[in-house]
Amino acid sequence: MKTALIMIKRNIKLFFKDKGMFFTSLITPAILLVLYATFLGNVYRDSFLMNLPAGLEISDKLIDGLVGGQLISSILAVSCVTVAFCSNFLMVQDKATGAIKDLRISPTRSSIFSLSYYVASLVCTLTICIVSAVICFVYIAFTGWYMSALDVVCIILDVILLVLFGTALSSIINFFLSSQGQISAVGTIVSSGYGFICGAYMPISSFGEGLQTVISFLPGTYGTALLRNHTLRGACDELGKSGVPTEALEALKDAIDCNVYFFGNKVETTVMYAILGVTVAILIGVYIFINSLSKKTK
Repeated sequence: MKTALIMIKRNIKLFFKDKGMFFTSLITPAILLVLYATFLGNVYRDSFLMNLPAGLEISDKLIDGLVGGQLISSILAVSCVTVAFCSNFLMVQDKATGAIKDLRISPTRSSIFSLSYYVASLVCTLTICIVSAVICFVYIAFTGWYMSALDVVCIILDVILLVLFGTALSSIINFFLSSQGQISAVGTIVSSGYGFICGAYMPISSFGEGLQTVISFLPGTYGTALLRNHTLRGACDELGKSGVPTEALEALKDAIDCNVYFFGNKVETTVMYAILGVTVAILIGVYIFINSLSKKTK
């Protein structure tokens, strides 16, 4: 255990010491917030207004709260996974530079190295994503705050669960990488593609029926939906108090992916948590398995 703690500290220190990797991971959510607010804010606003009953007067602050909630849920849903890939690239860098060969000279079990990479990546990713969540809360406080203390706690829980998911997924994929070029390629693919397949960039309801069915099988979809529910629950309740009919409110939730359906059946929040939790357990199991299999092969 002492050796594992030393390796974990070593990996965390190297991550934060690498200014390029660290600042890229930290600045990315802030940049996304600026870009989303600048380019997607009006799109989200128009989407909300289109789905509200005609003639109903809704305050600008409430609309800003709805837009802000959708923006920060998208940012956190993407960041928890993309940052995990960035922080986990140290495992690949050690292979590319040959540092892992030097480390394996010591009589340390391979499982210790695997554990240290996973835990260090988890700690680094969680640190950055919690900071990102705080930045998002500050943004919402200035635009339109309708979240309760319970919502904030649930959002932090969602972030932790998504970080566990992102770290486990990146650990498995990065296990098979061994060069800087592969790091760049995977980083580009994940950064540009994950937001679409998890419903963060565009609501799943805007896709075709076939694509919606495919996306409903992806665990990241439910992570985004959880964040949507908790960032928008207060604002949606306020809409109900403002006179928006229940049917119109449910249609709005369908349009912004607060409600997610699996073959026509609405997926409840508890089921979303169960799907993510089971997925994390399976991915960690796969990571342990491929590491043990690699050890036997060697």
